[in-house]
Amino acid sequence: MRMGTRIVVVGGVAAGATAAARARRVDEHADITIVERGPYLSYANCGLPYFISGDLNDRAKLLLQTPEGFDRRYRIKALMQTEVVAIDRAARRVQVRRAGVDSWLDYDKLILAQGGSPIMPALPGADARHVFKLWTVPDMDRLHSFIAKEKPKTAVVVGGGFIGLEMVEAFRARGLGVTVVELQPTVMSVMDHEFGVQVEGELRRNGVEVMTRVGVVAVREKEVELSDGRRVPADLVLFSVGVKPELTLAKSAGLALGASGGLLVDSHLRTSAPHIWAAGDMVEVTQKVSGRAVRIPLAGPANRQGRIAASNALGEHQVYSGALGSSVVKVFDATAAMTGLSEQFARTLGFNVGVAVIHKDHHASAFPGGKELSLKLVFDRHTRRLLGAQAFGHAGVDKRIDVLATALQGKLTIDDLAELDLAYSPPYSSANDPINLAAFIAQNDLSGFSPLVTAGQLKAELETQTPPLVLDVRTAKERALGFIDGSLHVPVDEVRASLERIPRDRRLVVHCRSGFRAHLAVRTLIENGYLDVRNLTGGWVSLELEGGLPIRRP
Repeated sequence: MRMGTRIVVVGGVAAGATAAARARRVDEHADITIVERGPYLSYANCGLPYFISGDLNDRAKLLLQTPEGFDRRYRIKALMQTEVVAIDRAARRVQVRRAGVDSWLDYDKLILAQGGSPIMPALPGADARHVFKLWTVPDMDRLHSFIAKEKPKTAVVVGGGFIGLEMVEAFRARGLGVTVVELQPTVMSVMDHEFGVQVEGELRRNGVEVMTRVGVVAVREKEVELSDGRRVPADLVLFSVGVKPELTLAKSAGLALGASGGLLVDSHLRTSAPHIWAAGDMVEVTQKVSGRAVRIPLAGPANRQGRIAASNALGEHQVYSGALGSSVVKVFDATAAMTGLSEQFARTLGFNVGVAVIHKDHHASAFPGGKELSLKLVFDRHTRRLLGAQAFGHAGVDKRIDVLATALQGKLTIDDLAELDLAYSPPYSSANDPINLAAFIAQNDLSGFSPLVTAGQLKAELETQTPPLVLDVRTAKERALGFIDGSLHVPVDEVRASLERIPRDRRLVVHCRSGFRAHLAVRTLIENGYLDVRNLTGGWVSLELEGGLPIRRP
């Protein structure tokens, strides 16, 4: 048997296990070794919260492969509970340590897939036995055992991102009273403000206390101390405040780091050193929409990167073009999801941002069981290209975001989205899907047919010396529940007959509950010679989600 290429993969979970398996499919004769610091190989770490909640009750199903199984299927050696402590680039070998004993392992090609690790703040009490993180199977086992044996009554989850929210639901399923502590103004701060507010509302509806704009400064035996002096009961504390890339080995080997703090790789996932590739949460990649160098620690990109890195290490020339950052999270009975750029990030990057928002049933309104879907398109007003999308609701969210992620991949415009021929049947959608409708709204804005203003922009304008006049075209019954202080009320069906009441010498912002009736009123006003009139995208629903406006309630 001829001598095969010696491939060493450092890290055996998402990117690493995928890289090793791909290497075998590319080269049957390669000598492949995985070096994994932990006791488990290729496990479903995204499923860990669902074992804690009881949704997944068979622990073995989380363990996708064993070292013995990997060897039988792929003829790949896995060195478990073994750490790579040094890379000798000149000699092409790595120093491995197992049970305190060091040895050297030669390679022709090296693939780094060490991932990341959760950030654990250096706070008083952060090392106590009732303080946890959730990243590995041993983390899960320790947490599961603590709940079963100690039977805690209260939990504090520090951090309102993906894992934090999944664990909030898991703890509630286990009967714990839960408080979320989030330093940012809203939970799910990667999304725009109004979506964080909706997620927070779902948490509160399910008995979760949410504390934002505050941090934890100390962990006590039965409570946590917050930065504003409050103390919150906590028999159990889970930190989920972010993920840092594992770069100790890469730094010691002199590999270049990127601007975002991840390991620098090129479009073929080669590092700055010859014969070394990298993949997964540790690397810096390109955000496909903005072109910026970012870190996107998600399982989907990690798996694809592992596949490409292994292919290229064995002589292929596959290109990794980056990631969109498409993501979804279950929040009790609701779903929040996004793809591409948020409005906030797009504005920060200097795009000429347009925004279209709808709040509409996820399927035909006449069909029973419709659930309101909030959908937001972010687009470039110059190129008309879609930049990103976000959604929240209790049905149909993931479908729309997956369609829009595909649109981003294809660099589609608002006009393309308006023409999308999507499947229609009343139980699933409307004749014009919410995606089509949001695109129509964006087209109307871009053409000037029905110009838009966002709730955030209206809020800022109302605080100026020359604020616009808000025209409320809802019914009297709707207005009785709350209205913008100083607004003019003219129900949409009465606009034509009430033009003398509507001033022509002021900027007008028209709103209804969600936008369609306001659109009708805007068209009536424009056709009657009004020159400066805009539709509030998302209507009253978006105003309430924005918060901080001069709303008067009975």
